[in-house]
Amino acid sequence: MIRCQSLSWGAPSQPLTSPLNLQLDSGSLTAIIGANGCGKSSLLKVIAGLQKPLAGKVLLGVPRQSGLSFLPQQQHLDRQFPINLQELVAAGFWGRRLSTQLRAQRLHAALENWHLHGLEQRPLMALSGGELQRALLARLSLTDAPVLLLDEPHAALDELGQQLLWQHIHAWHREGRTLVVVCHDLAAVRQHIPSTLLIKHRECRLAASAELIQQTPYTQVA
Repeated sequence: MIRCQSLSWGAPSQPLTSPLNLQLDSGSLTAIIGANGCGKSSLLKVIAGLQKPLAGKVLLGVPRQSGLSFLPQQQHLDRQFPINLQELVAAGFWGRRLSTQLRAQRLHAALENWHLHGLEQRPLMALSGGELQRALLARLSLTDAPVLLLDEPHAALDELGQQLLWQHIHAWHREGRTLVVVCHDLAAVRQHIPSTLLIKHRECRLAASAELIQQTPYTQVA
């Protein structure tokens, strides 16, 4: 469960929207859409506890450190950091006690599921944008967090990568996890995500995706 109570966020004394009151039930799958700069990514960071709100509060039904995983935009990752793809993906085990054998099995499965075999030893700087994005998603898939926040997970993915992404999102949803996804592709949102929070003209509106997007006179929100 995610509950926002009179939540305001943005730069000091410059809230991006009117105060938000929102409840997302456990096991829900919700998109966030809106134009650039409207506050989508900032809202995810506030929910994740990475950014302080200007006012109000966020209540989670799980502890943040162990119960929530956040997929940031890859532009915030230091690609000069001296690790390879396998080490990046294995960071999804952080904070968990697993046997060496089980870790190896799950890591192998994650690399296989995201079509990353053969790239394990490549440094981050040698990866394409799509390869890096799949590695970040593979890292996310190794967490057992019941709440997943994904900021533009489709970025840089080719057609196969996007198919893998939506397959995993639906699988996580079937497992009963709570997912919030920032996405610019309204056609994909309408097809794959049942409810959507639209941030527009400093206001927020939550509705069924098909209903909300039908009223939106453009197919992409940049």
